[in-house]
Amino acid sequence: MRVLRFIFWDQLSSSLPSLKDVTPSDIILMCELRQEATLVKHHPKKIALWFSAMRHFAEDLEKQGMTVRYVKLNDSLNTHNITGEVSRALNDLFIKKIIVTEPSEYRLQKIVKSWEEHLGISLEIRTDDRFLCSIKEFKNWTRGRKQLRMEFFYRDMRKKYHILIEPDGEPTGGQWNYDKENRKPPSSSIESIKRISHRKSKILKDVLGLVRDNFNDHFGDLEPFHYAITREQAIIELDHFIEKILPCFGDYQDAMVKEHAYLYHSLLSSYINIGLLLPLEICQKAEAAYRKGKVALNSAEGFIRQILGWREFIRGIYWLKMPDYAELNYLEAKRPLPDFYWGAKTDMTCVAEAVSHTKIHAYSHHIQRLMVTGNFALLAGLDVKEVQEWYLSAYSDAYEWVEMPNTLGMALFGDGGVLASKPYAASGQYINKMSNFCKHCHYDVKKVTTQNACPFNSLYWDFLRRHRDKLENNPRLSFIYKTWDKFDKEKKDAITSRASDILKIMHEGKL
Repeated sequence: MRVLRFIFWDQLSSSLPSLKDVTPSDIILMCELRQEATLVKHHPKKIALWFSAMRHFAEDLEKQGMTVRYVKLNDSLNTHNITGEVSRALNDLFIKKIIVTEPSEYRLQKIVKSWEEHLGISLEIRTDDRFLCSIKEFKNWTRGRKQLRMEFFYRDMRKKYHILIEPDGEPTGGQWNYDKENRKPPSSSIESIKRISHRKSKILKDVLGLVRDNFNDHFGDLEPFHYAITREQAIIELDHFIEKILPCFGDYQDAMVKEHAYLYHSLLSSYINIGLLLPLEICQKAEAAYRKGKVALNSAEGFIRQILGWREFIRGIYWLKMPDYAELNYLEAKRPLPDFYWGAKTDMTCVAEAVSHTKIHAYSHHIQRLMVTGNFALLAGLDVKEVQEWYLSAYSDAYEWVEMPNTLGMALFGDGGVLASKPYAASGQYINKMSNFCKHCHYDVKKVTTQNACPFNSLYWDFLRRHRDKLENNPRLSFIYKTWDKFDKEKKDAITSRASDILKIMHEGKL
């Protein structure tokens, strides 16, 4: 029986479940689809990463003796639609069955599940075992729990995979979490370690031309392009990170420095999320570096927690709560996204830096995403749908399953506390502590209500005021509300007035 095996653009792993029992008569289908590249206007670097990595992966499969039907963007018969391309393959190739590894997104799952009925074909959907916790396993883990907290999930995952666990079952070093050691502000001498730039293959050069010609109206710089596009290149980047960069990762993972987008972050998330690297192999390499004395425990544990804990946890939340999760807007945030998220001028150095990094690299690290662009969106009450669309389009590692919980839940508190125990709201003082941005800013981070006061300061207090009915019973905010209540009426009115002025000039494009 001839089988069609459909491979999504984020499933570029030779260990993919749908590839485990391929026969010589089977056909592997891969497609470059305009509809997917423009569902939101994805960053040109992200599209180039997709298409070049897909073409190399298809080439590797063919070298292994598999038959690949690869539909390029400019193929004349390309329907630019997933179901359209599957249907065309069925008609051309006399297929009796489709095998697919479960898609990463709810929207794509609905499409795949419709094939059996709409296309009249036998369909087999296999569990994606590249993730370390299955959707079913996560759902079982949530049963009987009043609150879903990543820390407890993470501990169970450490035990399951025996990562940083001693023979007696206790966590290595006696603690589960070393986050308190991982919040050092940047020193005056801190700077990024030089990153790898891979030699451009003919495939990549062709794709860069293709993207330049077809997606030049998308936000972001296509070149210079330094991404790994094969598993071999991704492994080189992984080994370089473990050896050269991970030793400093823990101490400075929350630090932000002007004109330094990367610092000591791994840049590996794009390769994990597209399938070129596997999460377990990364965690095991980080642990091995610690066991060999090459990396401090706080660095190894902090990095592993991002992958084994947080990445798996938010994926679990996504599938547990969809599709209703996508419609949540707990704080009723509806203000339009200002143009400076798309590169227009702003005098806020922190925001300008984060957006500049995003535009140039299709990347900014997690603290810039959460505590600068995300924090501003939270405080200003920016529309949750528009903010999510920006994050999904702007970052090379963004797919809905990972972007939505991080943005809606973590950054915007739009899910009302499903993901986070409190809103990650902060004044400019946090940014000043963890960066050198404020030293270069037009606004004064020490001022709250003056005309040159940091916008984050009054917006922070006004955010708490506006949403008191929904937030004041949160035990983690009780002290802050007590501080607000000690302000006299004149100070409160001045804060409210300054916040109103900021929102006004934001809409006028003058912030």
